[in-house]
This record gives sequence, C-alpha cells and structure tokens, in this order.
Amino acid sequence: MKKISILFGAVLIFGFSSCKKCHECHYDNNGAEIELGEYCGDELEQLEANGYADTSGNVYTVHCHEH
Repeated sequence: MKKISILFGAVLIFGFSSCKKCHECHYDNNGAEIELGEYCGDELEQLEANGYADTSGNVYTVHCHEH
C-alpha cells in the first residue's frame, strides 16, 4: 500500500509540473549562445513571439527548449 501511495504522489507531482510548460531559453549573438534562463506560460510565449531586446535596443530571436 505504501508503494502505491508513493507512486500516486509521484504521478500527481509530475502531472501538475508538466502542465506548467517551462522551457530554457537563449539567443545567439556573434556565434555565442546567451542563456536567458527558464520561462513559463505567457512570459514564454511573449519571449518567443517578440524576441529579446538588450539594453542597446537590439532585438534577438529567442530559442527555447524543454529541459
């Protein structure tokens, strides 16, 4: 019974965390991959759609992938 409870708990945790669509994101600048970190939900969608703007106003295409 204890094994079933542990398995059920693990499935619940995995199930809820997988619904949260989070991805590691980066952009490329002069051959270097610049890491932006992890983004989720609406923030992830906006970053992929609009790109990343640095402090100089340059906008870069962002690439995100599941980790």
